[in-house]
Amino acid sequence: MKEITSMTLTELSEALRRGEVTSREATEAYLDRVERVEPKVGAYLTVCREEALRQADEADALRRSGQKVHPLCGVPVAVKDNICTRGIRTTCASKMLEDFVPPYDACAWEKLRSAGCVLLGKTNLDEFAMGSTTENSAFHVTHNPWGLDRVPGGSSGGSAACVAAREAPFSLGSDTGGSIRQPAAFCGVVGMKPTYGMVSRYGLVAFASSLDQIGPMTHTVEDNALALDVICGYDRRDTTSVKRGYTPMNRQLKDGVKGLKIGLPREMFAEGLSAEVREAVTGAAKALEKQGAIIREVSIPSLEYALPAYYVLSSAEASSNLARFDGVRYGHRAAEYADLEELYVKSRSEGFGAEVKRRILLGTYTLSAGYFDAYYKKALQVRTLVIRDFERVLHDCDCLLGPVAPTTAYKLGEKTMSPLEMYLGDIHTVPVNIAGIPALSMPCGLDRAGLPVGLQLMGATFSEPLLYRVGYALEKALGEVVKEVSL
Repeated sequence: MKEITSMTLTELSEALRRGEVTSREATEAYLDRVERVEPKVGAYLTVCREEALRQADEADALRRSGQKVHPLCGVPVAVKDNICTRGIRTTCASKMLEDFVPPYDACAWEKLRSAGCVLLGKTNLDEFAMGSTTENSAFHVTHNPWGLDRVPGGSSGGSAACVAAREAPFSLGSDTGGSIRQPAAFCGVVGMKPTYGMVSRYGLVAFASSLDQIGPMTHTVEDNALALDVICGYDRRDTTSVKRGYTPMNRQLKDGVKGLKIGLPREMFAEGLSAEVREAVTGAAKALEKQGAIIREVSIPSLEYALPAYYVLSSAEASSNLARFDGVRYGHRAAEYADLEELYVKSRSEGFGAEVKRRILLGTYTLSAGYFDAYYKKALQVRTLVIRDFERVLHDCDCLLGPVAPTTAYKLGEKTMSPLEMYLGDIHTVPVNIAGIPALSMPCGLDRAGLPVGLQLMGATFSEPLLYRVGYALEKALGEVVKEVSL
């Protein structure tokens, strides 16, 4: 039998079902692994050792009772630290929420907990999910397991790194403009940004409410489908949650790609894309073509305007959402102040980091009376164009294939002094969030430095089973693209 921490989520689920492994053994194996590699990686902000072992014992007792249990019962998981967990610190990697302990669970964690999953801990992120490198955390930097001098991506860098480093069999992240897909690409794991409204946002600390979406990060496409099955579904507590039935995500998994029409958006392969990323992504398209897929070039002209529109929309919503952190009700409160205005100013100045302040300022500016029409209204109009363009190309194609990021993981500190350069790294991911459609990120090769290259499969709303089907076929065609990292 494989070493526990080397198993995929599916393999671990099967081993638990057959009684070859207990949840306590699996949980202890991962906690031991965390203890060994965390000093190098720094993926976690909070490790819940005692709580995890208690949950593992409960899962084992449930299996021994003979009751029918969920396939993920007893499986350990890591959760991004902007997803609320009752009784366990949820910081958003910010001094503003350094000591915040939520009195309730987020819906996504509630569903995993009901399935019998074991919470290993809360993972590091860019503060309030604003960033692309996990260097904006108020507490510590997370390192990429593929190269400890490299960024793991962001904002779900801790969630991606802990899966890549085998510190958890799967994790939850959140994606506002690529925050699941880009770190998944940089760390060589699989990440799904689901259709907007498919996974409840209840209990996810809001960054940009019309863009945020929770999704799973795993080692394989099959694992990812298994995880998304648990967390998707309607939730009356989230007014943006879509009320519909969801077919099992793996229903089409092994149907192959013969006859499927897959579009390559010309704009995603333009200037600025590194030669190594281009080669790996086009190589993956050829592998699908050999399997019988029909590959064609398509054009999405509005992609040119998606990035600036995204930063206007997301910053405007962030400005509004983060107004609640005022030093009065909860969160960081300044120790000394003369009046209410000084309390607000000092609490927010001390509690928020530089990147969060930058986006609040940008958002407040674009929403101000003299600039609303010029910026925010125009960004909403661009959003409509992006939605229409995706609808048009996806009417003639089953799905789209493109790169996740223009480059592979760059060095820590390389772009911290140039926010604009860092923002440009989101050029291929933000259109999906603006359109509200699903996208699956998965590894498709390695660059010359041995770092993973990621591609994304994009589809129409609620086409996740199709994306998993294409991803699974591609995984089989490419073989083992990334191996286990040695730490």
